[in-house]
Amino acid sequence: MMTGQRERNAVFSRINVADRRATVTVEIDGRTVTCRKGDTVAAAVMLADDGPYRRNPVSGAAREPYCMMGICFECLIEIDGVANQQGCLRTVEPGMRIRRQRAVQPLRERGEA
Repeated sequence: MMTGQRERNAVFSRINVADRRATVTVEIDGRTVTCRKGDTVAAAVMLADDGPYRRNPVSGAAREPYCMMGICFECLIEIDGVANQQGCLRTVEPGMRIRRQRAVQPLRERGEA
């Protein structure tokens, strides 16, 4: 089990095999989580918590990563303050700050930082 992971009956879980990869500590929604080097951001988030991965910006419906290969865009997440990153294509890095997008993100006006 990953450090910081909550006990639950999950559909998405790490298989019980010897894993000698180095650990990486990241922050997910303000909580420190230890995962394995090479894990994708999407996998780390789904292993760390049983809440919805993100919310549909129009309906508010719970959404989860689907294809895990960059095609469906269901894995959009905020990484280090930048919204709408594809979590299935990014691997975790030490100190990475990850936030699930659970609400509508305001559009920025042209030229706004």
